[in-house]
Amino acid sequence: MSPANHLANHFELLATDGAARTGRLTTPHGVVRTPAFMPVGTAGAMKGMHWREVRDAGADIVLGNTYHLMLRPGAERIAALGGLQRFTGWGGPMLTDSGGFQVMSLSELRKVTEQAVTFRSHIDGTKLELSPERSIEVQRLLGSDIVMQMDECVRLPAGHADIERAMQLSLRWAERSKRAFETAADDTMLFGIVQGGDVPALRHVSARGLTEIGFHGYAIGGLAVGEPQAVMLSMIDETAPVLPADRPRYLMGVGTPEDMLEAVARGVDMFDCVMPTRNGRHGMAFTRFGQINLRNARHIDDPRPLDEESPWPAARNYSRAYLHHLVRAGETLGAMLLSEINVAYYQELMQGIRAAIASGTFEEFKMQTRAGWARGDIAQM
Repeated sequence: MSPANHLANHFELLATDGAARTGRLTTPHGVVRTPAFMPVGTAGAMKGMHWREVRDAGADIVLGNTYHLMLRPGAERIAALGGLQRFTGWGGPMLTDSGGFQVMSLSELRKVTEQAVTFRSHIDGTKLELSPERSIEVQRLLGSDIVMQMDECVRLPAGHADIERAMQLSLRWAERSKRAFETAADDTMLFGIVQGGDVPALRHVSARGLTEIGFHGYAIGGLAVGEPQAVMLSMIDETAPVLPADRPRYLMGVGTPEDMLEAVARGVDMFDCVMPTRNGRHGMAFTRFGQINLRNARHIDDPRPLDEESPWPAARNYSRAYLHHLVRAGETLGAMLLSEINVAYYQELMQGIRAAIASGTFEEFKMQTRAGWARGDIAQM
C-alpha cells in the first residue's frame, strides 16, 4: 500500500473533462457533490442567512472556524451540546479550518515556535496556545466531518527564506496533526495543506511531503492572500498535478466566480470564501450577468428583478429599485436578501460546472459563463 493510501478513500471521481473533475465525497453527515463551494459560517452561523436557506440554495457542506468557536462558546461546550451539527441546526457535512490562519491574522500578540503558536484572544486578551495536537482535538470536539491540519500561512509577497521556513514547519505540523488525528477511529477525514507561497519548487516539496504522509484530501493553502490572480493560478498549475488524483483538492479561501471557474479548469474540487455574504452586506449581488452594485443610483427606479430566470426566488421576486432602497436605507433585509441571492448564485454556478463536466462540455460552459459576465445586465433591458 502506497503512503497516500494509509487512510481510507471517501472520494469517488465520477467524470473528467480535461483537468476538470466532478465527483462525490462521502462524509458522516452526508454526500458532497464536487466541485463544491462551501459557504462560511465562521462562528457557527451564516451571516444574514438561516441554515434552511443555505440548504435550499444547494449547499452540501459548510465551513466552521476553529479559532472563533474555540474562543466562544468553546469546543468542550459545543461537544457537550452534541457537536456543531446539532448545536447549529445545520445537520449536514461541515469542514473546520485549523485556526492557524486566524491566529496569524487576528492576534496582534502571537509567537510561533516549533511546538505551537501562543497568542492572546481578540475577545478578552486571555493568553492561549494552539498546537497541531490541540487544533485536532478542538476540531474533534466540534464534530467536524473534515478536519484540517495545523499550518502556518505566510502573506504574499514574502521572502523566499520566510516562505520556506513556514512550509517546512507546516510539513512537520502535518505529521503531528496526523498522529493526533489517528488516535480516534471514525469516518471523519483529515486534509493536509500545501504551502510554499509563490515559489514552485517549494510547492512541489510540500505537495510531495504531504502525499508521503498520506491524507484523505489535500488543500492548497497560502493563496488569495494578496497575490495577483495570475500568480494564484500558476501555483495551482504547479501544485494540482503533483497531488494524488484519487483524492479531493481544496483551494482555501477562494474566491470570486472567475477564480473558481479557472481553478476548476485546473483540477480543483472544493472552495470556500466569505465573499457571497460579505459582498451581500455591502450591496453587491453576484449574478449570471456579473456583479451588480445595488448602491448605484441607476437602480433607483428600475422595476426589473436581478435575474428573472434565476432559480432562486429572491433574485426573481424583488425589484432592483426595492433592493437599492433597502441597501441605501441600511435595512437588514437588504443584506439578508443579497446574501442569500449570492450564496444561491455560487451554488447555481457549481451545479452548472458539475453538469458540464459530466457531459464533456466544460470548456463551452466556461466560455458561455464568462461571456454572460462580460455582457452585463444590460442584456435584460
